[in-house]
Amino acid sequence: MTVSAGLAAACTTTTGGTASPSTAGSSSATGSPSADPEVPKVSAPLDASKYVADTCALVPKDVLASLGMPETGTFQPKGDTLFTKAGPNCAWKIRGQGTGVLVSLGTGSRDAGSGGLAGLYAAYRAKTLIRFLEHAPDVDGYPAVYWGPLDERRMGSCGIGVGIADDLTFDVYAQGYQGADDSCGAANQVAASVIKTLKGA
Repeated sequence: MTVSAGLAAACTTTTGGTASPSTAGSSSATGSPSADPEVPKVSAPLDASKYVADTCALVPKDVLASLGMPETGTFQPKGDTLFTKAGPNCAWKIRGQGTGVLVSLGTGSRDAGSGGLAGLYAAYRAKTLIRFLEHAPDVDGYPAVYWGPLDERRMGSCGIGVGIADDLTFDVYAQGYQGADDSCGAANQVAASVIKTLKGA
């Protein structure tokens, strides 16, 4: 139940982070990202369209195995619920251990005009559901931020958003780990594997 709640919260904050700043959404869509020096630009966009219907395929089985995750994840397509408005997602959970990883593809946020890292920055400034945002090291050359409703890294939960186009991110949320290094290490490992998948490596 704890993992389910946490992983659902990851979807919730993604949805809130991208869909909630409706007043800022139009400016983000029309030119705010390029005008805002704080928002990193994506120099080599990646095409994630083939994974909209199969988000679970973004993470290779060997990476899941290295984290002790099951090979099969639970896929949720983009929908109209609070948990799926941001886009499709896939969650993996270690049964009985309270540990899990979720990957969300922000195509719904992009289509709503509030996608990309610019959407996360706008939602953070609006202080709606995103109240924590911090620059993260690039993931295989792609800009990233740690973010969430709160900074829960020391408690073993870490969320990272990676920009793969100026209007599109994917998010990885790791929960149930031992502290910041452990949780963010898992999230970054999954994020790096997603980039490699998208590059076709």
